[in-house]
Amino acid sequence: MAYSSLLYLSICLLVLFHGCRAQLEQVTGRSQRPQQQRFQTECRINNLNAQEPAQRFEAEAGLTEYWSPNDEQFRCAGVDLVRHTIQRRGLLLPSFSNAPTLIYVVQGRGLHGAAIPGCAETFQSESSSQFRGDQGSQRRGRDLHQKVRQIREGDILAVPAGIAHWIYNDGESQLILVELHDTSNQANQLDENARRFYLAGNPRGQRRRESWQGSRSRSQSRSRSQRQEERERSPQSGSNMFNGFDEEFLAESFNIDNELAMRIQNRDDQRGRIVLVEDELRVLSPQSRGEEREERGWDRDNGVEETFCTLRLKHNVADPQRTDVYNERGGRITSLNSLNLPILRYIQLSAERGVLYRNALVAPLYNMNCHSVIYVIRGNARLQVVGENGQNVFDGEVREGQALTVPQNFAVIKKAGNQGFEWVAFKTNDNAKTNPLAGRFSVMRALPEDVLINAYRIDREEARRLKYNRDETTLFSSESFGWQRRN
Repeated sequence: MAYSSLLYLSICLLVLFHGCRAQLEQVTGRSQRPQQQRFQTECRINNLNAQEPAQRFEAEAGLTEYWSPNDEQFRCAGVDLVRHTIQRRGLLLPSFSNAPTLIYVVQGRGLHGAAIPGCAETFQSESSSQFRGDQGSQRRGRDLHQKVRQIREGDILAVPAGIAHWIYNDGESQLILVELHDTSNQANQLDENARRFYLAGNPRGQRRRESWQGSRSRSQSRSRSQRQEERERSPQSGSNMFNGFDEEFLAESFNIDNELAMRIQNRDDQRGRIVLVEDELRVLSPQSRGEEREERGWDRDNGVEETFCTLRLKHNVADPQRTDVYNERGGRITSLNSLNLPILRYIQLSAERGVLYRNALVAPLYNMNCHSVIYVIRGNARLQVVGENGQNVFDGEVREGQALTVPQNFAVIKKAGNQGFEWVAFKTNDNAKTNPLAGRFSVMRALPEDVLINAYRIDREEARRLKYNRDETTLFSSESFGWQRRN
């Protein structure tokens, strides 16, 4: 009898697990294959440049900046990069994209909501006292909505393609976000352009400021038809999706009157994509203990409880306690992949957050299975990037607010400046792998001495110095070389 009960329980758990997994694959578009194949893009990288945003769109309560989608390095990586600056009480209106997205919170705090299709409104209330942002004894009617997450500096948010989401700044300072759209992901069935579909607002109402860099002569030579095509492909060239429907259809669909149907089309709205919320945004929010447990990583996933409707979409990579690589004189690196945020397995993206102390060094290394898009959070550093045949494609300084792409297998070395260096790197694989060229776990350490002697025409002592003079792993301090100290 006991054996039969145990067998029945095991079968039930197996069915439940596969059912949850099937739901997860339905919302993310992830198939049973071990890894998605990315769209192939042409990479003709002869020269890289640290890039700043090329277009600026001012809204009522913030600013949205876009890096040039035509830049060769972003086209090679198959990504699109955007930065939002949201003022206090600013609301980034609901929208969704044709490509999976990673969002890094550079500064501030706020609320994030994602509307996952087919899921119930698990946040419910009958009174105003449970609403975040409610004041006094004002009463409200019943409200139901999906989960709202608190976000803060250092959080990374994962948003699958087609999932509508919104962000609100409930802090006292600006909320700054950098988001990467993986347009080469197989979840994107359109083209290589990141397309944003707005559920509210009128992006045409935003004030546009252009600052295309390093391409003035090239832009002057473009034909009128090419410039028109670029304007049509501009990330803010349209209105919200309801604007394209007839108001009578909308009124019938929502069972509302025509006047309200016309209002949700936002045709005369000049506020842009980031709007100012009067008073405070009132949403349902439980006590903060659950959020605290998630942020500190006290909960563990067993593959059953993280179902389609309870996806964990965020993870903090700025917490020093979550550091994966640490050198007390060099800095620290925290990796985010599908092992500590399982949804990344389905959107095929990962990230890395690094802090490099003054004049410290990251070992020369290369990404084995992905492109890496580096965004500078603070400080400055000198980077060198080397491609095939030993060609140096970048040698220069990167500073706060700039972005640089390091293509797959291109070797990169980072040396922090006097102010130190902090960065976040978005990677186009859910389990990104790097291979260092120097240090304790490097390629050089793994090669036999005689191979080094004959490859470089050096003697045995020089080969041993080449292999063993760096006992550190990835992060190197700025101290003198070990062989000089010993001599």
